[in-house]
Amino acid sequence: MRNELPLTVIGNLVDDPELRFTPAGVPVARFTVASTPRTFDRDTNTWRDGEPTFLDCSAWRQLAENLAGSLSKGARVVAAGRLRTDRWETPEGEKRSRMVLDVDDVGASMTFATVTITRTTRPAPPRETAPDDPWATASPVRPAAPVDDADDSAAEPPF
Repeated sequence: MRNELPLTVIGNLVDDPELRFTPAGVPVARFTVASTPRTFDRDTNTWRDGEPTFLDCSAWRQLAENLAGSLSKGARVVAAGRLRTDRWETPEGEKRSRMVLDVDDVGASMTFATVTITRTTRPAPPRETAPDDPWATASPVRPAAPVDDADDSAAEPPF
């Protein structure tokens, strides 16, 4: 989509992902990633941690369920998505905002850990059909074209 800000963040989960469901039953996981820059100080020959950045994230649907079932507090992750701004007004009339990463994909960082992949199985789609669907009882086999000995064009479709 145009005018979206893609972003990839690498950091640690501040807490376990929180899995909830919308009133329509759509899963959503909310989590926060803390990303702390490290710089090398040549004077002291040591690494120094900078100020951490905390980024609220949300993941939807199957990604949300997989994330909540796989990752926990402290896990180092790589999250990629689109940055957006949430805006709201408090009951006292104060305007507030926060940056949120709508996550398209997330995975465990393998810089300091190993990962074992377990594929999820997708359930078969429901086989419900509308009661007035004329194609619901269609045969999977294509009917044979009628053969007319007087006309050789019967081998060709009429369109």
